[in-house]
Amino acid sequence: MSSTSRVRCEIDFEASGRQAGYLRAPLSRNTSGWGVVEIPVVSVKNGSGPTILFTGGVHGDEYEGPIAISRLARSLDPASIQGRVIMIPALNIPAVMNDTRLSPVDNRDMNRCFPGNPKGTFSEMLAHFVDEMLLPLVDISVDLHTAGHSGDSALSTNMHYVADTALRERTMAAAAAFGAPYNVVFWGVDEGATLTSSVERRGILSLGTELGGWGRVNVEGVRIADRALTNILKHFGLMEGEPETRQRDGSPGTRHMMVRDSAGYSFAPAGGLFEPRNVVGDTCRTGELAGYLHFVEDIDRAPLEVRYRRDGVLWMSAGPGRVQRGDAVAVLMEDYDALRAAA
Repeated sequence: MSSTSRVRCEIDFEASGRQAGYLRAPLSRNTSGWGVVEIPVVSVKNGSGPTILFTGGVHGDEYEGPIAISRLARSLDPASIQGRVIMIPALNIPAVMNDTRLSPVDNRDMNRCFPGNPKGTFSEMLAHFVDEMLLPLVDISVDLHTAGHSGDSALSTNMHYVADTALRERTMAAAAAFGAPYNVVFWGVDEGATLTSSVERRGILSLGTELGGWGRVNVEGVRIADRALTNILKHFGLMEGEPETRQRDGSPGTRHMMVRDSAGYSFAPAGGLFEPRNVVGDTCRTGELAGYLHFVEDIDRAPLEVRYRRDGVLWMSAGPGRVQRGDAVAVLMEDYDALRAAA
């Protein structure tokens, strides 16, 4: 595939100091044949050191990342770092402005479009720019997400189980420095076309997050994100100081967890109104009731029971109430076990 991107960037990422500008992605539409979509980007560079990429807004209904990255992008002084920080608070800006997970331009989930295609749809074109133009510059990628409107999440970082032992250990150490209550090593339902997967294919350290959901701004999620971005800079030596990782409840750090296989997921067996029985962070047991699936339009139809398939802590729960058959309504995480994870 050609590496020629259709997205134009006015930032010189090799230049020192602070630069603020826009990526300009072409979008021909009925009212503007030569229109572009402007995506804010900030680069801060000083001296020698690693390059960290902070991205938010890959999904447009996830707010904590864009808030925290925007705040850091406005305030980060080049004199305070050694290295380079590239910040894109709202990468999928059409979805961000539309408050939706999918892009209103092409109805695609950008985080299922990597490594992208420069001649593809808008989301594929953006994904290609990140994969081909940005990632070769990057040593560490931190991509901030939440569960958006599709659910709620225990406040956490997340990562894939990578085969490279040294990289896996570095990633887990970075997660601990980030300082969320949980870090989840997981095997997902559909991961091959995500930004995380593109980062991993290049051998780059990749860390994601789930810092809330249910379609609202999570107060604690923003507090953790604000603190965590600086923690990451300190952890990788771009900034002086030690990461602050103590939790609000007084616990000393991050609990490493995993979602090892499909038994951690509970799916809706039909379309209906889902009534959950637990909130994220609750401890749940195999066979316990995850919730009821109601059919309120059928007056005499009894609800269906949805049960957990293993012991664990509730990482993700259903958000919208009304769900469709096949929707994940609960995801349980269990304590990380290196031997089981490697099996």
